[in-house]
Amino acid sequence: MTTPIDLFYWPTPNGWKISIALEEMGLPYALHLINIGAGEQFHPDFLKIAPNNRMPAIIDPDGPDGAPISIFESGAILQYLARKTGQFGGPTERDRIAVDQWLMWQMGGLGPMAGQAHHFLKYAPAMEPPNDLPYAKDRYRNEVGRLHRVLDTQLAENEYVAGDFYSIADMAIWPWACLWEGQEQSLDDKPHLKRWLDLVGARPAVQKGKAVAAEKRANLQDNKNAQKVLFGQKG
Repeated sequence: MTTPIDLFYWPTPNGWKISIALEEMGLPYALHLINIGAGEQFHPDFLKIAPNNRMPAIIDPDGPDGAPISIFESGAILQYLARKTGQFGGPTERDRIAVDQWLMWQMGGLGPMAGQAHHFLKYAPAMEPPNDLPYAKDRYRNEVGRLHRVLDTQLAENEYVAGDFYSIADMAIWPWACLWEGQEQSLDDKPHLKRWLDLVGARPAVQKGKAVAAEKRANLQDNKNAQKVLFGQKG
């Protein structure tokens, strides 16, 4: 019996990446909730695992050479798990390069830009005082739209993001792309993206991973204390 991996998690797109991957790979895990709205990501014990005070993070008791290892950054965790299990990293070296490209695209592009879109479209206008900034809203809405068009173009010629195989790139991108409505996007002109969202979203492990602690997911617009913790407001 494989020793469970410790998963430090909150139900956000970045958290979903890892819960989905663990479910897809059939790896047992012990869930440790890190309530980011309550500031638990700043606790000293968690900072020893994730010095950038961001979840998700993992501790694998059966790390390299059988010694425990802690890992932060969702992309690094996905790559580690793919290597550990020999799954979802791409069947050939060329495929693995394609997977890494699209994983980095998500980490450096879609994730940060969609996160900023969520912030300025949903959260900033609900702050006290409100920060309703048309330039920022347009900037990030438009950039997410551009990235979605890039993804739609890639998916016009490939069943999955990196090719004809499902991979950690899909696991990384889907949690952010599936929130397109909150990013004020449309799928009407992106049929290939819509097909892929439905295809990946129908996978049982994706559904199970996204459902982990779903009841804890809250509406930040209504939680002023969580806004202060997450967005660095003084108060």
